Amino acid sequence: MNKQLIVGFAAEGPTDNRFLESVIQRSFEEAAFDCAGQVEILPVQCIKKREGDFAEVVKAYARDADKRGIMVLCIHVDADDATDVTAFERKINPAFSVVKELQDECLCKNLVAIVPVQMTEAWMLSDKELLKSEIGTNKSNEELRIDKPPESYNDPKQVITTAIAIYRQDMPKRRRKSLKIAELYSPIGQKVALNELEKLESYQKFKKAIRSAFRKLNYLN
Repeated sequence: MNKQLIVGFAAEGPTDNRFLESVIQRSFEEAAFDCAGQVEILPVQCIKKREGDFAEVVKAYARDADKRGIMVLCIHVDADDATDVTAFERKINPAFSVVKELQDECLCKNLVAIVPVQMTEAWMLSDKELLKSEIGTNKSNEELRIDKPPESYNDPKQVITTAIAIYRQDMPKRRRKSLKIAELYSPIGQKVALNELEKLESYQKFKKAIRSAFRKLNYLN
């Protein structure tokens, strides 16, 4: 009999939701190939964003997840820094510890962190050929100023916005598209090559956490 897995996630904002939904789905599906027996990953569920103290918010997410039958809960937070050290030390680790130490059976305690260095848009820059295809340009990475490692940019969102603006410069006014970065999150999330994402250490940590979540469910040795 096939096993089923219900995965949920809570992200920092609506654009993060649009990008991460498919990335999470496909990442879990890929990891499931290594499990003993077949594991079906049901469509991932998005938990509505809450405001407040981070640990309390994560606890609320975990309670919501349990009510919905979610078996693994992914928590997204941008590092907003050149490394993810502070995000883990001040947010992820303390919050996850609070949830796991509570003697409350009505919480999903199988937690997975998603912490892109700087911000989610750095992950969008991992597959530069896809980004250029979605923008609709044949310009080089250098011309678009996207030739550096994705997580080396202080503001990857601005980098993508600038690339779009550079593409538009050479177009006649009547042919310029009103493309905005907001339109890219969903298609890039659906199509980004996971092998390109795997070049980023932050994504590697996410993949490792997925495998740990499978082990807690005894789906993976």
